[in-house]
Amino acid sequence: MKQTLLDKVGIFLLNRGFTVKSLTRTCFDMLARRQDQILLLKVLEDANSISRQYTEEMAAVASYVGASPLIISEKAGSGLEDNIIYSRFDIHTLNFNTFLNCINNRFPFVRRSQAGLTASVAGKKLKEKREERGYSLNSLSKKIGVTSRMIIKYENENSEVTVNKAKKIYDLFGYHVFNVINIFAQPQRETKFETEVSRKYVELGFDATETKKTPFDIIARKDKEIILTEVSDKVNPQMQSLSKLIDADNLVIFNKKKPKNIPSMTKKEFMDFDKANELVRFLKEF
Repeated sequence: MKQTLLDKVGIFLLNRGFTVKSLTRTCFDMLARRQDQILLLKVLEDANSISRQYTEEMAAVASYVGASPLIISEKAGSGLEDNIIYSRFDIHTLNFNTFLNCINNRFPFVRRSQAGLTASVAGKKLKEKREERGYSLNSLSKKIGVTSRMIIKYENENSEVTVNKAKKIYDLFGYHVFNVINIFAQPQRETKFETEVSRKYVELGFDATETKKTPFDIIARKDKEIILTEVSDKVNPQMQSLSKLIDADNLVIFNKKKPKNIPSMTKKEFMDFDKANELVRFLKEF
């Protein structure tokens, strides 16, 4: 089931002009890029099976590479409905049909939240449509089943309404009076470091965060420079192809055995760097 969905997503993205890289044993299954748009995807049979640690690492990596983290699944306990955005630990979660629509720039406006199914009313657009159609506050309130005061609130704020009220508004004015959900928003970058290596990155002026469920141990960024770092004598074969797709540099910090064909140094050599541009120059000249 998962492999079938993974293949379906990959083929669809390739047909839409994306370059696609599949990964195994990581917090994301697929990284896809089309020009400046980067998607970090986890494809699951059941979205409820993913842990918070995985989603936190997905969000962290996405924030460093400028990607949109998404979970694509056909169910989360029960089936996921078309054109509804769900959430799993703050990661947008959706089924394949909804994902297809979003890639084709047809974004949904209904989300599943703790309040149930809701939609966000675009107040200014609602007021314009109401006046354009000649509805008074009172007449519209009766059609939707709320008070006139509530209509005023809808028009002055971006209010969340239940799906039943949203349907009544939609039947009158269409989808233009709702705020669509931009699933391609990117999470805010945060720095998280515990080891000497990641702390050194921060001292050099980088943002840096450590990961456990990715082909690398540390991801660091300063301006547009991204460095994927592995602290090991063994190189994960997925790291180099991944870095090419996101325009990142690789660095391996080894203990005993120096790996071939990849920028590498000992921990002592790394700790001796005083300036970020010296490190970047070393990586670029390799």
